Amino acid sequence: MVAENILAIQKKINQAASSSGRNPDEITLIAVTKTVGLEKIREAVDAGLRIFGENRVQEAQAKISNTVPHGRIEWHLIGHLQKNKSKSAVELFDLIHTVDSIGLAEDINRHAEKIQKVQRVLAQVKLSEEETKYGVSEKGLSSLLEAIGKLKNLRLEGLMTIPPFFEDPGKAKPYFRRLRALRDGAETAGHRLRQLSMGMSNDFEVAIEEGATMVRIGTAIFGGRSS
Repeated sequence: MVAENILAIQKKINQAASSSGRNPDEITLIAVTKTVGLEKIREAVDAGLRIFGENRVQEAQAKISNTVPHGRIEWHLIGHLQKNKSKSAVELFDLIHTVDSIGLAEDINRHAEKIQKVQRVLAQVKLSEEETKYGVSEKGLSSLLEAIGKLKNLRLEGLMTIPPFFEDPGKAKPYFRRLRALRDGAETAGHRLRQLSMGMSNDFEVAIEEGATMVRIGTAIFGGRSS
């Protein structure tokens, strides 16, 4: 079932990209493994997926150490990161999507420097008023990007956002469009931000239409979460 779901999603990614005049190869599928067991993760690996996203540092530790490697597997942190978990995050993850403050960026940089790693990161931007959402404000984004750019053990690769959930995915379009506009503005200011991490199981096709380069999909691959 996991393999069939992946094929169906890839087909939708290809269609959404092609209809927008984009190359489907520009879109990276990140399989979100929140509450997903090792057996299903291994099914996804067997089906060809190589990039996985976890929401929690602690939950990721066991999965990363126990996943059967089939070549190179990347792990991305896509959930909120507290400063007291930044050391473990640097040790575990190839890319951290959720850098939302200068203080957190400095913490990540400090831990990366200790292990001689250049940590790939995205800046998470909060574009909704929802209290449950994290991210730097639009007003604070420029200062965050400037600060990250000065940290030698961080490599800033793009922006990330999580819009509100809508039954009609088209209603998420303004949030995706806004993130793309912020990225374009930042690039004009001299930042090179190739990645836009936006779009999940319910709205990834709309996100691709608006410029997403990374889509984070869990339920549509693995089914409903157990918790």
